[in-house]
Amino acid sequence: MISARLDLALALVALVVALAQAAEPIALGSRLELMVDDHLAERLSGAAQLRLQSPIPREICLALDAPWEGNGCGYVTVLQDGDTYRMYYRGHQMNLEGNKVKDGHPMVTCVAESKDGIRWTRPELGLVEFGGSKKNNIIRVGELCHDFSPFVDANPACPPEARYKAVAAAGWRKGLLAYQSPDGLRWSPVNDGKPIITQGAFDTQNITFWDAERGEYRAYVRDFRDGLRDIRTATSKDFIHWTEPTWLVYPGAPKEHLYTNQIRPYHRAPHIFVGFPTRYIDRGWSPAMEALSEVEHRRLRSKANNRYGTALTEGLLMTSRDGLTFHRWHEAFLRPGLRLKDNWKYGDNYIAWHLVETKSHLPNSPNELSLYATEGYWTGESIHIRRYTLRLDGFASASAPMAGGELLTKPLTFAGKTLVLNLSTSAAGTVKAELQDPAGKPLPGCSLADCPDIFGDSLEYAVTWKGGSDISALAGTPIRLRLTLRDADLFGLRFR
Repeated sequence: MISARLDLALALVALVVALAQAAEPIALGSRLELMVDDHLAERLSGAAQLRLQSPIPREICLALDAPWEGNGCGYVTVLQDGDTYRMYYRGHQMNLEGNKVKDGHPMVTCVAESKDGIRWTRPELGLVEFGGSKKNNIIRVGELCHDFSPFVDANPACPPEARYKAVAAAGWRKGLLAYQSPDGLRWSPVNDGKPIITQGAFDTQNITFWDAERGEYRAYVRDFRDGLRDIRTATSKDFIHWTEPTWLVYPGAPKEHLYTNQIRPYHRAPHIFVGFPTRYIDRGWSPAMEALSEVEHRRLRSKANNRYGTALTEGLLMTSRDGLTFHRWHEAFLRPGLRLKDNWKYGDNYIAWHLVETKSHLPNSPNELSLYATEGYWTGESIHIRRYTLRLDGFASASAPMAGGELLTKPLTFAGKTLVLNLSTSAAGTVKAELQDPAGKPLPGCSLADCPDIFGDSLEYAVTWKGGSDISALAGTPIRLRLTLRDADLFGLRFR
């Protein structure tokens, strides 16, 4: 009896603690928040919903058709180091010989460079011989080039000779090897050439990076869970000793094959991890499969393995605030699209790790995000890298049609004096903002009636009420934010 009462008392205490934590306002500070999940949303009402956006296809920025490249190129890494953009990728040619797939040449790791992230060239590095010449952009050769994935280490304690770091799979379940470089071109092994992480399958692009927001290195690696390709994560303080890899969690998302993961903190809001995993699905043979492009080559590939002809890949979006639990959109972020060739195949639509900021393709416009993805995989002597763009912060939005809808936030506190919104409306659309107390009562001078109609397209629209835009008197005080939308999208907000 006493034990039962004690258990009841402990349960009540836990309930009180949970309710108190739930009522704790979100400390927003002045950081940028994105509409990529329901972290801020207490309620979406009317016709309002969170809506996934889609990247816009642009030009082919590289045709990987050099003799050392080929139709199996992939696992692309894109990064920016100062004024230089760099693209690392695997050079590989796959040939079908009867019912077998054979390498046309040894795998290599190549580098392309750009000054704007749009126009790319192959530097003549003179580092590795291929076909009797060093006039190429190769930095490594051999099986360890399968998924060689570098990053620029922003750890303040990083020595100059290790400013670039990278990992590569030693082979199926053999571990992840680590490398360092002073310039991103000349590499040497670390940890005496021994694996730094050993738990995982590693048969895809495995990645590591320095997480400045949390002061640690983080890794995301491939493994298999219940027969499905999936993702584990681990952390480290020194890049050598890592925690045991843990499975990612995707509340509410279906179980499906995830090929790459492509996770990294978003540079404009580094407390949010943004990932572009590749969804892999085998649709089997059907009239719809046979109606896709290049069906004869699809049948040739299936002689080696049926899934080589019937599997499809496309890009997804997922985000996290702790690096472990991810909101994963089930709808495709990067669909295969309406193209008559070089598409709708296993190996296409792999989004590179990671996005970069570039000049807009339109004059007199702010910067945009550039992403890069593969197409034309395994059907000739080359593949293409196509660039895609998004508006800054434009992964997803709180959206409503002309019928209208509302977003009400959870209680929050802020630092700053002005509320700014990343938004887009039609010419007839409208956004209005209201500040409330935690109980939902409009604050004097900051009600919907006090807010003039907001319309336009802006990355940082400063909200005003009848009394102006300065709300610094409310800084640190718990409030709610109520936003009404008509034919409008809200991509992000912050208090500036």
